[in-house]
Amino acid sequence: MTRLIALWFGVGLLRPAPGTWGSLAALPFAWVLHTIGGFPLLALCTFLLLAIGWWAVREETRGAADEDPSEIVVDEVVGQWLALWTVSWGAWHVGMPVLALWPGVISAFVLFRAFDIWKPGPVGWADRKGGPFGVMLDDVIAGVFAAVGTLLLGAFYHVVLM
Repeated sequence: MTRLIALWFGVGLLRPAPGTWGSLAALPFAWVLHTIGGFPLLALCTFLLLAIGWWAVREETRGAADEDPSEIVVDEVVGQWLALWTVSWGAWHVGMPVLALWPGVISAFVLFRAFDIWKPGPVGWADRKGGPFGVMLDDVIAGVFAAVGTLLLGAFYHVVLM
C-alpha cells in the first residue's frame, strides 16, 4: 500500500521526468475532488494526502541509501494540489466550474514545476533537510509559492488587463 501511494499508482515509474508526470497525474484528481466537493474537499484531501504521503515516503525509504528516489511522486501531487488552491477557491467562491479558469490551472502547473525544479530559497532548504520530512516539505513550499504566483497572475489579468 505504501508503494502504491508513494508512486501515486505507478505514475512515478514513468520516464523521463517522473515529477512532471506526478504533477500531471495530480490534475484530474484535483478536478474530481473540486467537482465533488469544491475547494473545501480539495483542501481537506490535500492535508490528508500530506499526512498519508509522509507516512508512505517514510516506509518506502526506511533504510534506503537514497532518501528521495525519483519514482516517489506523492509529494508532487500534494504540491500540485496546493498550487491549485487559488484556482479551486476562486471557482468555488463564484460558483463556476474550475476548468472555466483553465489559464489558472496552466499557470499553477507551470509555476509549481518551475519552483520544484529550480528550488529557490526555502524550497531548496527543505529539500536539503532529507528524509520523509524534506521529501514532502520542499513540494509543499513550492506549491505555496506556485499558488501565490497564480494568484498574482490572476490579479494582474483581472485588474490590469481586463
